[in-house]
Amino acid sequence: MLSELELRSIIEGSFLPKRCECTKAEDASLTIKIFDDRNRDRVDLEVKGINADKLDSSRAICNLITGLREDLKYSHAPVLQRAGGRGYH
Repeated sequence: MLSELELRSIIEGSFLPKRCECTKAEDASLTIKIFDDRNRDRVDLEVKGINADKLDSSRAICNLITGLREDLKYSHAPVLQRAGGRGYH
């Protein structure tokens, strides 16, 4: 099992050069925010309620990152907020 710091580093680093912020709530769920390239304060994608316990393998982490990239690519709204849809729980 990866530490919280290692997991955050992998997720945040996978979206470079975009700014990505991964935070862990008291209930151990993750919130991931990916920010706009030009306006680094504007959130392009925010996903809350990701079950961190299910990110127990490189495949699970890769699937999460791939899903987030797809959501980011196809989102037309300025901010997409979902409570863990697409199997993020």
